[in-house]
Amino acid sequence: MSESRPNNPMSRTSVIDEYFLDHRAKLLDIAAFLDRVDRAPGDAAEDFRMRAFRNALALLDDGSSERARRVLESMSDQTTELIDVAPGKGACGTPPPEGPGA
Repeated sequence: MSESRPNNPMSRTSVIDEYFLDHRAKLLDIAAFLDRVDRAPGDAAEDFRMRAFRNALALLDDGSSERARRVLESMSDQTTELIDVAPGKGACGTPPPEGPGA
């Protein structure tokens, strides 16, 4: 099955020229975040958010298309069942491994 691409009036070079520096800065921000996590005491490998973050990073360089969709889906709660009580006051950015309400 072939993937359809939306009509993009900009050439690949134009897209890179326009957006490269902004995204370079975002990569540096992510690198700084990972460095801060690495320097902090504790075991980040045990944190479900960091596992989800690293899994999402791997999707960026796996050679497949639709990265934004796949990253968003990887960090989104896919359950449809309602829960009686929310586990906290706000979202944590990715579903915990035990699922909602855990």
